[in-house]
Amino acid sequence: MKNAGAATGKADPRRQLASVSALLERPEIKRWIANLSQPLVLEAIQQTLAAYRRDLKPGDAAPTKTEILAGIESRLRRRELDRLRPVVNATGIILHTGLGRAVLPQRAVDALSGLNRCCNLQIDLDTGRRGNRNAMCVSLLKKLTGAEDGAIVNNNAAATLLFLSALAKDREVIISRGQLIEIGGSFRLPDCIRQSGAKMVEVGATNKTHLRDYEQALTDQTAILLRVNPSNYRIVGFTQDVPVAELAALKKNRPVLVVDDLGCGALIDLSRYGLPKEPTVQESLAAGADLVCFSGDKLIGGPQAGIILGKKELIEKIKKHPLSRMLRVDKLTALALEQTLRLFLEPETLLETNPTLRLLTLPVARLKERALKLKALLDAEKLPFDFRVAKGESATGGGSLPAVPIPTWVLSATSSQLTSDQLSRRLRLHEPPVIARIANDQVQFDMRTLMDGDETIVVEALKQVGRTNA
Repeated sequence: MKNAGAATGKADPRRQLASVSALLERPEIKRWIANLSQPLVLEAIQQTLAAYRRDLKPGDAAPTKTEILAGIESRLRRRELDRLRPVVNATGIILHTGLGRAVLPQRAVDALSGLNRCCNLQIDLDTGRRGNRNAMCVSLLKKLTGAEDGAIVNNNAAATLLFLSALAKDREVIISRGQLIEIGGSFRLPDCIRQSGAKMVEVGATNKTHLRDYEQALTDQTAILLRVNPSNYRIVGFTQDVPVAELAALKKNRPVLVVDDLGCGALIDLSRYGLPKEPTVQESLAAGADLVCFSGDKLIGGPQAGIILGKKELIEKIKKHPLSRMLRVDKLTALALEQTLRLFLEPETLLETNPTLRLLTLPVARLKERALKLKALLDAEKLPFDFRVAKGESATGGGSLPAVPIPTWVLSATSSQLTSDQLSRRLRLHEPPVIARIANDQVQFDMRTLMDGDETIVVEALKQVGRTNA
């Protein structure tokens, strides 16, 4: 049977396609294989050639090797977009959930890079017997907060589910209606309470809950008075809630626990640095909370983790619950959290060594100076963009300090040839990606969230976009 090209008298361009073996000898392909592995590159080659065989028709011009290589590279790039890699955060959101929230302290990064062999995760080096996998983290947390004991799981939602399952199954949990929060991913606290097997008892109104509301709801089936810090939202105006100390006093001799879900979990008083007052772990425990829980990757600035602190007998019950093993953290998280917590033992250097706290407290004058220097660098490149420097507002993000604008300076870029969406996308596709924000039809680079050295990357990314669009 004659092929279609012969039947029409036209050459079949598919016969001129480069072979897989020939492409594998190309230096570009060898470089990609070294970076990405042969199976992934080979798959991209095969998919690219298969697409040409499907789409080419007799009489079409055969693609050049350069075009084929460009198609292979494009497939590899699309595939690698989901690969975890460092990015430049120019959004102004310090704890950006999409960008991994807290930037790990250098001490934690150095410790992780050295963990290329076995470690003493769960062995007592003195006795040689099985040890406590989070012993050092818990020891540091006890020293920093005065708690009797602690447990660490993979996030604060897990911490909430764990203590409810261990301490309130088939019993009542009293909570204010104004604290029935929903966080990212449509996670709702009422769903968590139901999943734990506890029975939720709502008291008060959305904006006002009084001590008498809790008192009237108390029964012999009450296990926990649960207070939830609105760390990812605010109710303002005609409001009232009940402090932990008053809930603790309400217990009297009843076998009822007071648990304070602090959410973002501050270990220092942020109001000392001009930021809004956020309840600290130490204050909650001192006020009489039997347990507190909070995140490790928000205002502590460490890895994603959920931390439960409080009375020793309660923590022991929690650790014995089956969920405790299912929700525990691995060695990487434990090590990063340990090194982050150590920074709080040295308060005089904490704002420099903890990136989250450093970014939160950077002086506005320094950010203006940084923006002007970046503009000067970009203006010197004669790029096809209009650059301007202006005041702006950053945000903490990550469900922390909501509705609290933080003064900053931004550098904005506009193009006569690209929309703001197009420019933003091209910056995201740069390597490393540059993630900016769009406001007033401008691509804005917020100086507050740029790390040391990021200015150089921003300049290179804009130069590349400018050359591509020239």
